[in-house]
Amino acid sequence: MNAILISRIIGAIVLGIVGVFTGMPIYEYINGFIPYLSLSQGAVIAITTALFTIIGFLITPYLTIKPLQALARLFKRSSPQSLISGVVGLLTGLIIAAIMAYPLSLLPQPLSSIMPSVGLVLLGYLGVVLFVTRQEDFMNVFRSMSSRSGRTGKAPVDGERRILVDTSAIIDGRISDIAKTGFLGGSLIVPRFVLNELQFVSDSADSLRRQRGRRGLETLSEMQEDGTVPVIISDIDVEGVREVDERLILLARQLECPILTNDYNLNRVAELQGVRVLNINDLANAVKVVLLPGEEFRIEVIQEGKEYQQGVGYLDDGTMVVIESGEKYLEQTIDVTVTKILQTSAGRMIFAKPIQEH
Repeated sequence: MNAILISRIIGAIVLGIVGVFTGMPIYEYINGFIPYLSLSQGAVIAITTALFTIIGFLITPYLTIKPLQALARLFKRSSPQSLISGVVGLLTGLIIAAIMAYPLSLLPQPLSSIMPSVGLVLLGYLGVVLFVTRQEDFMNVFRSMSSRSGRTGKAPVDGERRILVDTSAIIDGRISDIAKTGFLGGSLIVPRFVLNELQFVSDSADSLRRQRGRRGLETLSEMQEDGTVPVIISDIDVEGVREVDERLILLARQLECPILTNDYNLNRVAELQGVRVLNINDLANAVKVVLLPGEEFRIEVIQEGKEYQQGVGYLDDGTMVVIESGEKYLEQTIDVTVTKILQTSAGRMIFAKPIQEH
């Protein structure tokens, strides 16, 4: 027997008892208008009891269980931060209403009796709404106040920047090296569902996926131990959405923070929805060495090229360098001069010539 059925039975019994006690006044009231009423007193009481019982059976869940269930669903969907903000707002509104109760009681009747109660309800409601909808602003104010009091005389720090981390960025592994450079700043937030997906990959039957997943877990553990950038495993989530990418995008919009990823599709979808994306591949392309025709540099020739007498080497960022007449310098490090730079869809390619050939 569920709670709704129990509430219906209790409501039917309570209102049925009310119907028994109200049947006599109703009979006397009707008898005053209709002196020769064909119904007896017992019949009127029975009808009244039956009506009240039916009404109690029908409406009791909507007055008791249903509102409580809706409130429970609301609390379940709300984050701990929202709940705390709501409680703080309610207390603030009640305190202001208590302060204003005495001035309102000095108003002429009937306002002096009504306005204190109206102010209590209205200010309590406004306090909850204000603190929940502007919780991020209030949290930033409190953080700035605590940082000023706790860091007196020191240089100001970054204003608690937060970055949501995608599974692909963790598996990639380069996030650890990027964090150590100090360019990220702020805190890296790893939602629990991202960690669960990483765990699922590390338990995959495919050996390659399993190795990548385990490397991601090791990278995450290494970053937490290093402590250069705070890594926070958070339970924040979005209800009603199953796809990890969509949940990340919705969270990024709610928290107003960027997503760190290496996933091209997530990058495109997030940008279309107005979410800022920090793409590791874009960063890698941005920090590649910029060379111009005529510049000289040293490189090791590691293999033969496709064309006759060509040699091939690679820069530290992975850029291919094709060296004319470089075949005879295999496994040697030589000085070369840039002759041409070719940008293709596969990346950038540099053509060079040994300085000795000039």
